[in-house]
Amino acid sequence: MHLFFSKKGNRTNNILLSIVFFARFGQILNSITITAGDERFLPILFQSLTPLYFTVPACFYLYISGFLTDRKRISKVQWLHFLPALLAVIHVIPWPGVPPLDWPLISDQLAQNGYLTLKARNGLFPGYFHSFGRTILALTYLALCWKAIYKSGIIKSDARVNPGKDWVLFILGVATMFQIIGISPIIYLALNIPLNHTYFVIFNCVALLLALSYALHKPKLFYGYLLVATTWDGKSYLVKADEVPEIEVLKEEIEPDQPAAVVKKRSYLSTAKLSSYSQLMIQMMEEEQMYLKPDLQIIDLATKINIPVHHCSYVLNTKIGKNFRDWINAYRVEYFLKQYPVKGSRMTIEAIAQESGFKSPATFYNAFKKEKGLLPSSYFNK
Repeated sequence: MHLFFSKKGNRTNNILLSIVFFARFGQILNSITITAGDERFLPILFQSLTPLYFTVPACFYLYISGFLTDRKRISKVQWLHFLPALLAVIHVIPWPGVPPLDWPLISDQLAQNGYLTLKARNGLFPGYFHSFGRTILALTYLALCWKAIYKSGIIKSDARVNPGKDWVLFILGVATMFQIIGISPIIYLALNIPLNHTYFVIFNCVALLLALSYALHKPKLFYGYLLVATTWDGKSYLVKADEVPEIEVLKEEIEPDQPAAVVKKRSYLSTAKLSSYSQLMIQMMEEEQMYLKPDLQIIDLATKINIPVHHCSYVLNTKIGKNFRDWINAYRVEYFLKQYPVKGSRMTIEAIAQESGFKSPATFYNAFKKEKGLLPSSYFNK
């Protein structure tokens, strides 16, 4: 519920992950109903939750791929991943002329070994649609998740630079572990080994204990990803609220003669986030060449990489060592120096400066002298 309704973080990813947990909750609810021997609610629960079970593999894959690419919405093509869920809806609809389902038999088969051994007809399609179809679907999308992880290169990345690495590998690892545990009864049944065998019980308990121990050892994994209402800032939990240093966030001036409005804002970023944010900002500036836009403001950059404006300013002041205006003007000056030898014979200095993103000649000359220590004519003569 927290993930589904939270307005912080990536809303699409939050909803996708919440659907996975809703489905898991539905499985537990079904198990409780079957174990209690109360078949009154089983038809409603089982049939209403079946489409959700067929939705989960696609949701989990879209969550992992969306996490890696920071995707904000699902494209039209990606909605095709939910075709199995549509088939599941068709499967559970009580169509006219279809014989009634034998719910005592379905309940008995589910009580034996879960949905993996469900052979009784449980909808429009044969019984294997539920047992075999869910298994194949889950394994296929799990393989696609690991493929996306491998192609992204996140495994080889530094966790200090990419703070989301630990979380995405943890959630995918746990999902893989539970999926292996979920399909292992097929192997045990093929070997005529009972599911209450000591080795099987020990395997389940050890796997769960390892996942739980790792989560307790690194509780910060969940902040910002599972518990999206807040973030874990490393050592910030040791700092009292009134001891957090004041950070100046400057609303940069468009023209050099306009005074900068200073806004006081409390902020604190861990070393990992400082490095991660600075790399994002530099990458965006160098690859997208945003500095070529004369009216570029710090809020434009913050919106582009989806981080708060005051975090951008904090990274600039702390990590890069410049304010926003000086930082983008430095890029513009370097761009001007690359263009001038090529275009200088047919264009004026001011025209090339305008192409480089400077809004006025005065801004260009001031920025050039600040970067190179000389005016352009003296710089080229030297």
